[in-house]
Amino acid sequence: MNTTAVAVRWLPTVPSTQDAVHALAEQGAPEGTAVAALEQTAGRGSRRSDWVSAPGGLWLSILLRPVSAVAVELLSLRVGLGLVQMLEEAGAQHLMLKWPNDILAGGRKAGGILCEARWSGDRPAWVAVGVGLNIRNQLPENLAGSSTRLVEHGVSAPVEQLADLAAAVVVAAGARSGPLGAGEREALAAHDWLYGRTLVSPLEGQASGVLADGALRVLCPDGSTQLLRAGPVHAASRVILAE
Repeated sequence: MNTTAVAVRWLPTVPSTQDAVHALAEQGAPEGTAVAALEQTAGRGSRRSDWVSAPGGLWLSILLRPVSAVAVELLSLRVGLGLVQMLEEAGAQHLMLKWPNDILAGGRKAGGILCEARWSGDRPAWVAVGVGLNIRNQLPENLAGSSTRLVEHGVSAPVEQLADLAAAVVVAAGARSGPLGAGEREALAAHDWLYGRTLVSPLEGQASGVLADGALRVLCPDGSTQLLRAGPVHAASRVILAE
């Protein structure tokens, strides 16, 4: 993977690396500013859900300054694809992406991406891209059945090394815009955990792939096709492929 090196600023403990990057952005920090913490005390995931961030995991946020709204639309998918490639090169096995922003290992959640934009009119002033990866951190007991750690799936690299690589992945993803290219769609199809699964919410139907604009295509029981453009989605565990 060819990416530009990014210097990561490490902090011992913060409420949220996302909030730290937003504060730096307000002060005029340049694109590529990256903050990682050994521990977060108020980490958050999508829809402001709590994200337990104990020592041993990768808790990282990177500042991007995209020039248009178009560059923001597919950012989480592009970051996810880049992170999966990075982790596979680091030895990870059995990785999949759950649209729109979760990384799974062995069918359980190993990480997530959170893109928070701040706007100036109809243009993005900046985007804070959060990356949370369970690596060696202790998982809460209530998440043991649904989450996992990447150390259990072949990743042995130090967290600091993975932080540098992940920050570079995010910056590279932020440099792209427009629809997903053929190579990106091929990589996404190869790692699409939802494909062939029956969705139970926000609508019922069978997930049948991600389009070039990032929408999730759903085949509904009445034969119609619906497009989802935002998560979350919940699916049954069994895969049923359409004939």
